[in-house]
Amino acid sequence: MANDNNRITTALLLAAGTGSRLMPLTSNTPKCLTLVNEQSILERLIINLKEQGFKRLVVITGYQENCIKEFLITISGNLTIEFVYSPLYKTTNNIYSLWMARDIINESFVLFEADLIFDVSLLDNMIYPDRIAISNILPWMNGTTVTVDSSQQVKSFYKNTTPNNIEGAKYKTVNIYSFSLSSWRSIVERLNIHIEANNVNGYYEAVIGEMIEEKRLSLKGVDFDNKYWYEVDTLEDLKEAEQLFSSNTQEITIAANL
Repeated sequence: MANDNNRITTALLLAAGTGSRLMPLTSNTPKCLTLVNEQSILERLIINLKEQGFKRLVVITGYQENCIKEFLITISGNLTIEFVYSPLYKTTNNIYSLWMARDIINESFVLFEADLIFDVSLLDNMIYPDRIAISNILPWMNGTTVTVDSSQQVKSFYKNTTPNNIEGAKYKTVNIYSFSLSSWRSIVERLNIHIEANNVNGYYEAVIGEMIEEKRLSLKGVDFDNKYWYEVDTLEDLKEAEQLFSSNTQEITIAANL
């Protein structure tokens, strides 16, 4: 059982991107403020963080940063919120956004991306250091996958969901990670190398994958199959997410008022 002394209370949200695949909804609004059943992705995240006892949120902003700031001021409550602006958001990717947090975070934290909605209980096992959210691969999923060993430790990263001739089960990453301070310091060292080499338009998953292959980083997989979650990248994703979470809307609204 996890030690509550290791419980994480800091979150990092990467919210710098333009959300171009959700146009025209994101033509004047950041992706994280996209409404899913009349409640934004960002509001759902804040509710979840508060319910799980988080105390600090760091947000990497870029596109439409003022919209994010103004919205968070209205709902922050007791959650301390800090911002880091990424001026190169138009020409960089999430590897650069994560690198932008290198100086402002000096503790263990949970990393989120701005396109995820999920049931709050899924964080129960993610609020402890050095974990990665994973899910069985379903037809709608694409992107980074991992294999794990018998103790749920991640063995390897792969760039896509296409079946490979590999040993062991393969899972989709859900783009929620937790890192201890020591792991984060090692990740920053590797991020520095990539940024110095001008690899600013890549993905931080590549860095994590490299470090796991070299046994410089160890992450335990946390199963996200038992509750609802969805990644909203496109208008079609949004329709699917609204259908999936329609029955939970009332529960989330109640939680927001607690």
